[in-house]
Amino acid sequence: MLTKVLIANRGEIARRVMRACRELGIRTVAVHSDADAAAPHVVMADEAVYIGPSAASESYLRGDRIIEAALATGADAVHPGYGFLSERAPFARAVRDAGLVWIGPPAEAIEAMGSKTAARTLAERAGVPVVPGATQPVRDAPHALSVADTVGYPLLLKAASGGGGRGMRVVRTPADLPAALDSARREALKAFGDDAVYIERYLEGPRHIEIQILADAHGRILSLGERECSVQRRHQKMLEEAPSVAVSAELRARMGETAVRAARAAGYVSAGTCEFLLARDGSFYFLEMNTRIQVEHPVTELVTGIDLVEWQLRVAAGERLPWTQDAILPRGWAIECRITSEDVRNDFLPTTGRITALGPPAGPGVRWDAGIEVGSEVSRYYDSLLAKLIVWGPTRDLAIARMRRALGELVIEGVETARDLHVRILDDAEFQRGDLDIQWLERRVASLTEPARDPDRIFAAAVAAAILAARPATAAANPVDAPETTWAATARREALRSPLPVSGRRTE
Repeated sequence: MLTKVLIANRGEIARRVMRACRELGIRTVAVHSDADAAAPHVVMADEAVYIGPSAASESYLRGDRIIEAALATGADAVHPGYGFLSERAPFARAVRDAGLVWIGPPAEAIEAMGSKTAARTLAERAGVPVVPGATQPVRDAPHALSVADTVGYPLLLKAASGGGGRGMRVVRTPADLPAALDSARREALKAFGDDAVYIERYLEGPRHIEIQILADAHGRILSLGERECSVQRRHQKMLEEAPSVAVSAELRARMGETAVRAARAAGYVSAGTCEFLLARDGSFYFLEMNTRIQVEHPVTELVTGIDLVEWQLRVAAGERLPWTQDAILPRGWAIECRITSEDVRNDFLPTTGRITALGPPAGPGVRWDAGIEVGSEVSRYYDSLLAKLIVWGPTRDLAIARMRRALGELVIEGVETARDLHVRILDDAEFQRGDLDIQWLERRVASLTEPARDPDRIFAAAVAAAILAARPATAAANPVDAPETTWAATARREALRSPLPVSGRRTE
C-alpha cells in the first residue's frame, strides 16, 4: 500500500481524497496558493506546501511545482482529483518519470481519450456507437460548411480538447455557422489552449447518461452502473442521480458492456467514466470518456457500496478488483445536488465573500462533501462549487423527499448559493416523474428562478413598510434612540427581500 500521497487539487475533492487516505493509513500532503493558505483542505492534510500565487495558472496548474513538492515531502504518489491537471497526459507522464505513482489511468490512455476526435475514432474502431459527425477538426468556415452538409442540421460544434460546455455551440442554419465557429474557437483556445473544433449531429431531447467504470492493472474492467446527468444548464451539470429511471436492467447491461469495451480499447486502468447520449427510442451514442474521478462519483458509491477513491488508491498500489460483473447491482437511489456560489436570479453570476455561517444537514442517508467551513473565503479565482449534498433512499421518491428535507436544513450565509433552485427542481412535477432531457433545465430555468410569491413574506413586507412609514424622521436618522423589536427587525428585512410591491394588507 502507498504510504504518503500528495493531492494536486483543492476544495472538496482534496478533502475527499484525504478521507480515503486516512482510512487506509496513508499520510497526505496538500498544496495551496496564496488564496488557499488557510483553506480547509490545507488544515486537514498532514503536511502542506505552498506552490504559488492565487491564479490557478501560477499554482494548481504548475505541474513542475507540484512534482517538486511531492519529492520534497517524500510522497510516493500523486492524486490529481478532477479538473486542473487531472486529464493532462504530459503531467501524468512527468509524475511517472519522476519515480512517483500516478493515481489514475496511464498517460497513454489519457492521450487516447483526451482528444474528443481521437476518442471518437478509437470508439468507432472498438465497435462503440458514436453520434454521427466528423472525426477530424474543421479547418475553416468553408470546410465546416462542407462537413455540415454531410452531417446535417441542427449540428453541434465541440472543442476537440474540451469539456464542461466550453467551446460548444448549437448551429441550426448554414448562415449561423461561420460566426458560431469563430466564437467556439476563441472560447476553446482560452479554456484549453487548443482552438480545434469538430462537428457532430445535434440530437434533440436526449438524456445524458454516464457509465462509471473501474479497472485494475490485471485486466479486469467493471461497469458500476449508470448516472442520470440530464439536469444541466449550459452543459454544466447541477444535479445527478443513480440509477436512471430511463435505464432498464437490459439497457444497463448493454451500456455497461459498451463502456467496458471502450475502456479496454484505451488500455484503461483506475476509475473513469464513459458519457453517452440516450435517445428516446433507446439508442445510445458515445460522447467521450472522462479519464479521472467525476464530481458526481458519490451517487455511484451510495448505490453500489464501493468507495471509488479507495479503489483508485488500491489499484494504483497494484491490487486486484475483488468483484465480478454480476455482483454489481444498484441498491436504492442516490441524488446529488451541487451547492455552488452563484446568484441564480442574476444569470447565475458567481458570487464571492466570506462564509459567515454554515449549518450542514445531517440525519439518515445524508452525506455532505464540502470544501468550505465558517470563515472560508470564496474567491474569484476558482470554480464556484462549494460543496456537494448527497442523499440515499430505498426508492427514488424517498430519496427526493430526503434531499428536500436536507436542503431545508442547510444553512450557508455570506454568499449567494443555488440551494433554493435545487429545492424548486425537486418540487417540479416533471422532475418528480423523471421526465427529463438535457434541455429540460434550460426550458424551465426562468420559472424555477423567478421570485417566490410567499403570502407570509408579502404580509411581513407590508407590515414592515407601514412601520417604516410611521417612524419619526428623527428615529430613522438616529436608530440608537429608536430600537426595533425583533419582530419589526425581521419584518424590515423581509421588506427588503420581498420581490413584490406591497399594498398594506395581507393577500392569500
